[in-house]
Amino acid sequence: GAGLYTNLITSGIGLTEARLAALAEAGLDHVQLSIQDTDADVADRIAGYRGASERKRRFAGWVVASGLPLTLNAVIHRANIAHCGDIVDEAVALRARRVEIAHTQYHGWAAANRAALLPDRAAVDRALADVETARERHRGRIVVDSVAPDWHARFPKPCMGGWGARIINVTPHGKVLPCHAAESLPGLEFWNIRDHSLAGIWAHSPAFNAFRGTGWMPEPCQSCERRDVDFGGCRCQAFALTGDAAATDPICERSPLHAMVLAALDGPVEPVPAYIYRKA
Repeated sequence: GAGLYTNLITSGIGLTEARLAALAEAGLDHVQLSIQDTDADVADRIAGYRGASERKRRFAGWVVASGLPLTLNAVIHRANIAHCGDIVDEAVALRARRVEIAHTQYHGWAAANRAALLPDRAAVDRALADVETARERHRGRIVVDSVAPDWHARFPKPCMGGWGARIINVTPHGKVLPCHAAESLPGLEFWNIRDHSLAGIWAHSPAFNAFRGTGWMPEPCQSCERRDVDFGGCRCQAFALTGDAAATDPICERSPLHAMVLAALDGPVEPVPAYIYRKA
């Protein structure tokens, strides 16, 4: 075989039990299922789909019954942040092997909903503590991954562990990306696996070389002692907030545009705005 590990990342809504069985028979190795909350009403409102929570729980049962390993992923924000510990408990009850508590990244569609999604610092601190308590409560029964929010940090997260340093993403059409969201950045040239070898793309693709290393960095990143630690932060977030993909991620306290982040964190918007749902 090709030695590939296949992972199905799904909402669980559009799959039947028969289709899941067919995927398992074809060699699927793992399933990651998204959940929105432990409260069914809240979960359905976040998902924008009535009955979603019930269908997801049923789908989780099919995965476990098939013998496939199950990971639950919950994206955390203002509406569900108080239930992080409960989400870990639910993952154990659903017999998942792993649960990911991942705080929202505020770019892409989340940027349009930031006022409705962004929690305050106190809620974040409580959530992180709740996850650690749940981790200890279920130690040895489930793996708990906690992805802390960068909006409340002093420094940004390293972009993909370094742009063009670790990750290759191949789209269904054969386009090869250095980041799964790289197509949101204007002006990048992406090469296709049908036209170039994977090794050639890795070494020579303009998109992979655009933000590789440190030579592209502006100040204050260029002279910063952290330039090889966080690589200037997230390129997609920098573009979303500043309109310039090469800018220092404004999450960083040393960014000249950090004030825009502080202003957004000054206090959650009241009342909570209605969600802007993405339409297919």
